Amino acid sequence: MTRRLKLNAVGRAFHDACLAELEALKPGNVHRFADGHRMSIADFEKSAAAAAPVMSKAKLPVGERILKAVEATQKAVGQNTNLGILLLAAPLATAASDRKGGELRARVSSVLEALSVKDAKDAYKAIRKAAPGGLGEVPAHDVAAEPRVTLLEAMRAAETRDRIAFNYANGFADIFGLGLPWLIQARERWGPSPFATTRVYLGFLAHVPDTLIERKFGADAAASVLEEARPLEAGLMECSLPEDLAAPLMAFDAALKERGLNPGTSADLTVATLFAAGLEAAEIAE
Repeated sequence: MTRRLKLNAVGRAFHDACLAELEALKPGNVHRFADGHRMSIADFEKSAAAAAPVMSKAKLPVGERILKAVEATQKAVGQNTNLGILLLAAPLATAASDRKGGELRARVSSVLEALSVKDAKDAYKAIRKAAPGGLGEVPAHDVAAEPRVTLLEAMRAAETRDRIAFNYANGFADIFGLGLPWLIQARERWGPSPFATTRVYLGFLAHVPDTLIERKFGADAAASVLEEARPLEAGLMECSLPEDLAAPLMAFDAALKERGLNPGTSADLTVATLFAAGLEAAEIAE
């Protein structure tokens, strides 16, 4: 496990969210029960520890926060383990550092609306540094070129092909409208079990085509994974003891990894959900 870091409430919520996601059985992704895709759980623990201090910084613009966190991650592990997480976490961290403007969801929307061209330039630089797979070329606002629009405008142009961009364009609708209700429901049923996180991950996997899979393998592959996940999601929600579904989930995990399919976007959305929940809990506790 990673060492205990000296962080403020925002950084602590981010670090805790990253580690909690690793403890959950997430078919096709890296987790405590199985590595995969040439990455180990230690890589993600080091990445969380490297990026958390950046999330702790107050009044850091979103784009610069993404860039500094990517640079810290690259220095720690030398590969892209968390770009999607950082893209989603940065607006949450920025919103959490300023309590003015109502509840967290409203503040996130205000942060997104205020994104600048500088934010886009820094975010594009971060994406180029991380070099995620499956980007290809796009007709407008390609990350290979310097942006001339705000980061929100660039995300709006990409929202039909990338779920992280969709969330920028739609006020983090997946996080606040889907992930958090799923998490609350699961925790009410099972307490603080890692299977509550599994429930969130399966929810995204079963209801939102994973755009990392879609970029790398096509829409049919993403749709197939979604359909395969649905009975497992339904089965998990019927379990009084979620551990009873561990064997089928591990079988699905092995099957996805054998096909080289990593639902990375679903995992990113899960971390962002845990981060948002942690931020809201910290604000209530103060």
